[in-house]
Amino acid sequence: MILSINYWPESTGIGAFTTYRAEYLANHGHIVCVCTTFPYYPGWKVLEGYRGKLAINEEHCKVKILRSYAYIPNPVKTIKRVLHEGSYVASSFLSALLGGRPDLLLVVSPPLGLALSAIVLSKLWKIPFVFDVEDIQPDSAGDLNMLPKYIVNYLYKLERVAYMKASMVTTLTSGMRNKILSKGISEDKVEIIEPRMDESLLSVGPQDEMQFREKYGLKKKFIVVHSGNMGVKQGLDVVADAAMLSRFDDSIVYLLVGDGADRDRVFRRVIELKVSNVRFLPLLGEEDYRGLLSASGVCLVTQKRAVSEIAFPSKIVSYFSAGCPVIASVNANSEVARAVQESGAGFVVEAENGSALHDAVMKIKISNRNELSKMARSYACRRWAAQRVLGHMEKCLMRVAASSKR
Repeated sequence: MILSINYWPESTGIGAFTTYRAEYLANHGHIVCVCTTFPYYPGWKVLEGYRGKLAINEEHCKVKILRSYAYIPNPVKTIKRVLHEGSYVASSFLSALLGGRPDLLLVVSPPLGLALSAIVLSKLWKIPFVFDVEDIQPDSAGDLNMLPKYIVNYLYKLERVAYMKASMVTTLTSGMRNKILSKGISEDKVEIIEPRMDESLLSVGPQDEMQFREKYGLKKKFIVVHSGNMGVKQGLDVVADAAMLSRFDDSIVYLLVGDGADRDRVFRRVIELKVSNVRFLPLLGEEDYRGLLSASGVCLVTQKRAVSEIAFPSKIVSYFSAGCPVIASVNANSEVARAVQESGAGFVVEAENGSALHDAVMKIKISNRNELSKMARSYACRRWAAQRVLGHMEKCLMRVAASSKR
């Protein structure tokens, strides 16, 4: 049984991670049940067809899905987000109880509050649980001053209890693993399960690009792309600042693709600055997304300076898999910066520095994109091959399940 606030048909972030992991397990003979809520991310609006309901049971790609109500705030404010996560933790706990006793719990954090459900269900059912850490929530909240200090301190205490009670803790990168180990958790308890690449993106090419450029009127443009969540952590003002510096260059267009809690504010700022070379697009379907990646001259990963160096957005895996050069406007010591530097497929620039981002875009524009594309794909294949990553995940879960039966 998997407890995850995000799941299919959400196609970005934790929802995408949990979906391909669950479907891999189901396709390899395991019985998989996911307790989640109704799809709402990254737009923070429940998708049509799921609205006005308290619970739904459905099945997709051999996975049983138990959906239960969660309060979805829009706009997203700190207190409302706490209510959002709390309502899901409560409803999914009841949903899990009704779903029946599994052999193993896989609990995806955030929200960190799911640790409470994991501890109680594990004890009630006498089964182990694996605590999967996609974002170290107390550190993120502290870095961005999102919550009062006393609440952050409570989160740290809950986090430690979750790590101690879990049979295994899994996370995305070596940096995140080291951070967890620094909190006093033993090395043999923490495993890295990296994102997996979408190997279908290896085949994006000229046909995808041509159709995309034709559809969106971008035939001769050098396209700079930021796609995915548009939240506070992404610090998207840096993109508007960079675009301002090339606003008289008709050959360049910046595309901000997706949705999120900070999207409307960034949109208003672009309008106020009269930056005409920035366009906003909604989340794209699979065909248009492939076209977007194929047509992009460079893709951006941006984060606010205060964001923890261990944060690792999944879109960088998609960018490299599709052969996209990447500019990372991030903390120089971050996991993202390390990946870009190791790959040789782009540049790392100072976070929240629009001038530095603009200069890097211009360098990519005149560089050999084919060579950068080869390096990006080569790195993705070495590090994030799906069979290796998901096979390792399955072995880890099976090891925990087997140890509990001795």
